[in-house]
Amino acid sequence: MTEKIRCHWAQKEINIPYHDKEWGVPVHDDRLLFEFIILEGAQAGLSWDTILAKRARYREVFDNFKAEKIARYDRKKVAALLKDPGIIRNRLKIASTISNAQAFLKVQEEFGSFDKYLWQFVAGKPIKNAWKEHKRVPAKTKESDAMSKDLQQRGFRFVGSTICYAFMQATGMVNDHLVTCFRYRQVA
Repeated sequence: MTEKIRCHWAQKEINIPYHDKEWGVPVHDDRLLFEFIILEGAQAGLSWDTILAKRARYREVFDNFKAEKIARYDRKKVAALLKDPGIIRNRLKIASTISNAQAFLKVQEEFGSFDKYLWQFVAGKPIKNAWKEHKRVPAKTKESDAMSKDLQQRGFRFVGSTICYAFMQATGMVNDHLVTCFRYRQVA
């Protein structure tokens, strides 16, 4: 049996299943899109493996990323979150999760869905790249710049262009699997 060729970053027990099943697969479910935008923001300054290790706990303490509930979190809930070692205990990131939930609900109301709003930045279909080397993959693009700017104008935080590009990669808005990776053709 030959070993599967994966993107260079997918080498550990924690990130191989994520790479093989989720990363780069187009997401159109509002709840899951909200989860990813929150987790990408939580990852700022940290490794994605750290977030993957804490993802299950995030789902537990943030009501499975139900924005309607998160938007109503109060000081007592924030205090409890700040004491939970199962998540990133950063006051600004926790506060942004709450304000992002509020902004998310406004976007849903305006556009009918968060999915419809976000996918407009890639004209409704994934951008299919054909990278041969990891060092060629950009950290941000004009599309992530536009998404970041618009999200920030709508009150979202922890949504800089680099975070937005990582979000776009994770949710299949762009296919950045290397052409040598077995997943490249599968998600195309």
